[in-house]
Amino acid sequence: MAGTLSAGDGRRAARLLAPAYLWLTLAVFLPLSAMLFFSFLTAAPFGDKPVEATLSNYRAFFETSTYALLLWKSIKLGLWVTGACILIGYPCALVLAKQIRGRAREALFLLVILPFWSNSLVRIFSWAIVLRGNGVLDRALDAVWPGDVRLALMFTPAAVVIGLVHSYLPYVILTSYLALQAIDDDIVEAARSLGARRLTILWRLVLPLSLPGLLAGAVLVFVPVVGSFMEPRILGGRFGTYYGTVIEDQFVAVFNWPLGAALSFILLAVVLLILGVSSPVLRRGMQ
Repeated sequence: MAGTLSAGDGRRAARLLAPAYLWLTLAVFLPLSAMLFFSFLTAAPFGDKPVEATLSNYRAFFETSTYALLLWKSIKLGLWVTGACILIGYPCALVLAKQIRGRAREALFLLVILPFWSNSLVRIFSWAIVLRGNGVLDRALDAVWPGDVRLALMFTPAAVVIGLVHSYLPYVILTSYLALQAIDDDIVEAARSLGARRLTILWRLVLPLSLPGLLAGAVLVFVPVVGSFMEPRILGGRFGTYYGTVIEDQFVAVFNWPLGAALSFILLAVVLLILGVSSPVLRRGMQ
C-alpha cells in the first residue's frame, strides 16, 4: 500500500533518527530528569547534608507570595519583549522579503544576524555603556538637542526590555522573513489588480499567510525571556529582580539546588500551560 513503510525502510529510518534521539536523551532528557530528582530532595545529593525526599520545595512556592509575584513580573516582561519584537521585527522582515533585492538584502541580513555572532555578555555590557548616565546615548542627545538631556535609562525596566529585544529580535525577523518569502508575488499582484489597497492587502492577505512564521518567532522569544536572568541582573539594577534571577541565586549564591530545581519546573509548567491555553490560537494561525 502506498505510504506504508516496509520493515527495511523502518530500520533505515530508525538508524537515521538514532543520533538525534541519542543527543536529545543525553543533552535534554537526562539533565531534566536529574533536576526533577533534585527538586524532591531536602539538599543536593553531593554535599555533606543528609538527604531526604520532600515536597517542601514546591510548597515553598505557594507559601511565599514573592515567588508568584516575581513569576508574574517575568511573564509581563516576556509579553512586553515579545510585543516589541513583533512590532519592530515584522515590518523589517516585510521590507527584506518584498522590497529589497540583491546585495542590499545581504548587507541587511548581516546586520540582523550580527547579535548571534557576539557573546551575550558583550551585548549586555555594550548596552550598559550606551544607556548609563552620561553615556553614549546621553552624549549623542546632548549634541543634537538643546539643553541638558538625561534619560537615565540604565538600571530601569526599560533598559532590561531594550537589552532583551536586541538579543531576541532576530528570531522574529528570520521566521517572519521565511514565511513572507513563501508568499507568491502573483497573489499580491492579483489583489492589487482587483483594486485592493496596500493596507487591505497587508491585513487581509499578507498577514494571515505569514502568521505561522510570526507566531513561531513570538514563541521563540517569549519562552526564553520569561526565564532570563543576565539582562535583568546587569541592566536592571534594583529593578532587575525577576523569577529567573531568583532561580540563578538558588544555584549560584545560596547553593540550594533543590529549591532552584523546583522553581525551574514550576516555571516550565507555567510556560507550557500558557502555550497550551493559547494553542487554539496558535493552531488557527498555523493553518
